[in-house]
Amino acid sequence: MRRNWTPSIVPNGHDQTFYLVINNYGTLGPAFAETDVGEVDLETTITDLMSGQYSDPVRVVAFNTSEHWAEDASEDVAREIMRRLDLRDRWSRDIHRLHRTNTPRARADDLSGYCA
Repeated sequence: MRRNWTPSIVPNGHDQTFYLVINNYGTLGPAFAETDVGEVDLETTITDLMSGQYSDPVRVVAFNTSEHWAEDASEDVAREIMRRLDLRDRWSRDIHRLHRTNTPRARADDLSGYCA
């Protein structure tokens, strides 16, 4: 028996990209928000951000352990939320902050009228 073997935390055949939100908890600092494993897909993450499920989101991290990669997905998520909110003409202050922080060329003048 190999003693250095460590079991994978990802079950075989479950190649999935996970999206976790880092939330700012004030004096406690930033931390990954507690999230159910079944709700870490891109669509649920975007929906939760848009509906205000996070009090102060600062970053979105995407990773796929089967493919051995992880990356900061904040800008892509912020742009997708911006696209959807442009269709609805409604921005929450937290989404505005996430977008402003993670999109290099944020349209600050255009966003002020969208904030709820």
